[in-house]
Amino acid sequence: MRPDPAELFELTEDGQVPSPARQTHFASHYVDGSTIDWLREEAAERERTNIQRAQFGVRGLLLPWFDAARMWLVVILTGIGIGLTGGWLDVLVKWLGDLREGRCSYGFFYNQVTCCSGVKPGEPCTEWSTWSKFFGVNVGLAQSLLHIFVYVVLAVAFAGCAAVLVKSYAPYAFHTGIPEIKAILGGYVLTSFLTPWTLLIKGLGLALAVASGLSLGKEGPLVHVACCMAFLLSRFFKQFRNSQAQQRKLLAAAAAAGVSVAFGSPLGGVLFGLEELDTFANESEVMWRGFVASAIAAVSLQYVNPFGTSKLVLFQVTNGSDTWRAFELIPWLTLGVIGGILGSLLIKLNVEIALYRRNSVLNDWPILEVVGASAITAAISYLVVFSRVQSSELVANLFQECDPTKIDYHGLCNPTAMWENVFLLILTAVMKVLFTAWTFGMMIPAGIFLPTIAIGACLGRAVGLLTQGLHRAYPTAWIFLSCPPDPSVRCISPGFYAVIGASAMLGGVTRMTISLVVILFELTGALSHVLPIMISVMASKWVGDAFGKDGGIYAQWIALRGYPWLPPVDFEDRGAQDTGTQLMRPLERLVVIEDEWNTVLDLDTLLKDYDFHGFPVVRREEFLGFVTRDKLRSALTPLLLDDSERTKRCAFSRRLSSTEEQVDFSGLLEEAVLQLREEVPKELVVNMFQKMNLRQIVFTTRGRLTGMVTKSDVASLLNCDFPHTAALGSGVRRPWA
Repeated sequence: MRPDPAELFELTEDGQVPSPARQTHFASHYVDGSTIDWLREEAAERERTNIQRAQFGVRGLLLPWFDAARMWLVVILTGIGIGLTGGWLDVLVKWLGDLREGRCSYGFFYNQVTCCSGVKPGEPCTEWSTWSKFFGVNVGLAQSLLHIFVYVVLAVAFAGCAAVLVKSYAPYAFHTGIPEIKAILGGYVLTSFLTPWTLLIKGLGLALAVASGLSLGKEGPLVHVACCMAFLLSRFFKQFRNSQAQQRKLLAAAAAAGVSVAFGSPLGGVLFGLEELDTFANESEVMWRGFVASAIAAVSLQYVNPFGTSKLVLFQVTNGSDTWRAFELIPWLTLGVIGGILGSLLIKLNVEIALYRRNSVLNDWPILEVVGASAITAAISYLVVFSRVQSSELVANLFQECDPTKIDYHGLCNPTAMWENVFLLILTAVMKVLFTAWTFGMMIPAGIFLPTIAIGACLGRAVGLLTQGLHRAYPTAWIFLSCPPDPSVRCISPGFYAVIGASAMLGGVTRMTISLVVILFELTGALSHVLPIMISVMASKWVGDAFGKDGGIYAQWIALRGYPWLPPVDFEDRGAQDTGTQLMRPLERLVVIEDEWNTVLDLDTLLKDYDFHGFPVVRREEFLGFVTRDKLRSALTPLLLDDSERTKRCAFSRRLSSTEEQVDFSGLLEEAVLQLREEVPKELVVNMFQKMNLRQIVFTTRGRLTGMVTKSDVASLLNCDFPHTAALGSGVRRPWA
């Protein structure tokens, strides 16, 4: 039953292990919904590498080099692909969004910026025609009705098409995708999430959803798109198809490239993978690949130049003041506190709405919900001038400082309209909080970065206008003594207050820290303002955690979905009374295989009845080892074809005690299974799962099996404070599936 030992050290022409040995040692036939056995994967990877290096001559030198070359090829192609895709999405979103307000007179497929590219700053653009001008409608009321009609109808059409595409062709293309990517990088198997159809529908649906004007963004979903690209490219090489560890190294680099394109922030993408995805902490090679992928993606996006400004993002600013005053720390800290409070409120609202959606009639009519939400959002947003435009354009104008040589964006720089602007900005922020809480979770691709940034930018600009107005009213007050005595020299920059508000709000929602500061720094280019950004992020993080250590909105959605992901939190037990006994599943609740007791047919029935990853093997309660599902299935398949073999008993120990002919399965056992005594502290068990990426731990006493704990059990423990764990899961979680 066992392969010839000589075959274990032979390679095929492509440098892979031949079929019998590969099935026993290297194949990883994981099904969706299961988790990866990292210890087994890493052992198989080491064995494959050692076999390659053991080859004589040039072959032994070239095989490892070919492996590295394939890895770098996929990384580079993924960076180029996501950079070009991000640029294409920016152009498509801009054209579709502008189409809701008008069209270019000399080219239907020109957006407003391209159409008016030849117009000097400050001059009116006659080439761009609103729909009332295009149709020749001159009556004021009729013009307004026509504009709002086209605005709402196109918004509904775009959002409805996106929902139909997702519902009909790629259900996994909805939402942001970052919670799933975090779970996949942590060892969760969800191959359906990375299919070519998901990639296509995610990209097209994302452009339609963002252009509809719904309160969502494309930044987070670009991480999903990049990972789909890397996974698709890796399918061309057997090296990645047979190694889950290699696949996840690729996906980690792709995720960093996705963030790089989303924000035009190469360094921010690498730090995002380190902080939020928790993928680079133990492997410098993975960080290096992520760094290269981020840089190549940014260069590709720069080459496309989707905004025609030679900048990586639409709202990149570099014209802010290089100095700031100590008194400004007061409003900046206030923005940090507001960001932490509103961020926690937004998370709670979003969770409650998601639960209501699942348990109401909306769950049966997802497309109708999208259509209704887009109609309401478009109709209300059109009435408020700051919410009428796309979020990216709004943020770009809120980040800009007042400049007499540029057009005043809806009177933001008019000192006589300060209170009106403050009211409209706060109203826009409140509207976007409600719209975002509802939109994030509907059956469309949706990111939360951009709407969150827009909310914070509105509040930050409002606080900046109030501070600037206070300075103008009391220029000689002691608090403003550090301002220049010349009133014509700007002392307070409301645009940078918008940046501070955006960082505080985004920190309150995602609980990001280091990567967020770097992203905002790369967006603004203001090196002297890194400290204020750090202070606001720090304040929002502290305040948000004070209202609940929920780990941010992505951690909440991971818990809602019931993914077996272990958050990097410090778990503390209550002392000596908290032991592994309270965490493990006792022997009587486990499905075990009795040595020399089961026939081939019995084991086949066992595999059909239970789709667990593996089973403990015992001999009168004595623990012999652990057998994985795929190894057992590979060994049973040829035996089931022979009627004379089906009734033979299967022995997993090398002590064949009876004269009855038996099938020797001893070579299938994984004897090097981590074993602990049940008296060990519970905190130690949790830390071992977190730091060693374990899939299960077996508890034994004097060689006898007493219980087992799995990754899913530990994930449930760490999420026990969240009352809605697995509330949106597709089914009942299996103990160690």
